[in-house]
Amino acid sequence: MARILVVEDDPAMRRALAANLKARRYEADLAGTGEEALTLAAARHPDVVLLDLGLPGMSGLDVIAGLRGWSAVPIVVVSAREREADKVAALDAGADDYVTKPFGMDELFARLRVALRRQQPEPETPVVTTPDFTLDLANRTAVDAAGRSCRLTPTEWQIVELLVRHPGQLVTQRRVLQHIWQAPVEVDTNLVRVHLTHIRRKLEPDPARPRYFLTEPRMGYRFEPSGGVSSGTGSSPATKR
Repeated sequence: MARILVVEDDPAMRRALAANLKARRYEADLAGTGEEALTLAAARHPDVVLLDLGLPGMSGLDVIAGLRGWSAVPIVVVSAREREADKVAALDAGADDYVTKPFGMDELFARLRVALRRQQPEPETPVVTTPDFTLDLANRTAVDAAGRSCRLTPTEWQIVELLVRHPGQLVTQRRVLQHIWQAPVEVDTNLVRVHLTHIRRKLEPDPARPRYFLTEPRMGYRFEPSGGVSSGTGSSPATKR
């Protein structure tokens, strides 16, 4: 049974959508604000988000940006805004489809079915091998080049997994906070730096001069799979699937 997150500030519309979803055997989570939507999305992991743009406080575009910081969930915008510029802005921000109010329920559910069909399966959990350590993300095990076990905490594993699943890409501090602590919440951003320090001590050959888990000042973090391959190592790291 697919789970749909409805983000709509109009209580009557919210109730109507919830009733129609349940009648068609979907599970529905309801949010009246953007902040509530991001919290529910992080906690409940919906299969599709139905999103109004005209929300109090955080706008619908902000919600799209917040979701796209950590999730590929299909987003279908349902809005009374008819201007082409509004549609383009929503699609450029990361929405998958745009339905203009008023709409027919049959059309909306046809779009919903399309969004569900477009969902991509999660990639296989990789084993990431570098000259200095190997990470098995499925079993959450890490060993160094000598085969010794490296124990990471659950939070450290979450950060490591987020970074290594996006090799060579900048992962913003905001995205890390959303992924680990389900922001927006009040979280001390120094926590990320502290955890990265612990990760480097456990995995980097020289924690003071990290080669794999890099910090981009004032921007975020990056996992560099090549790590500047250790001297005397003729092979480059590989990611196995």
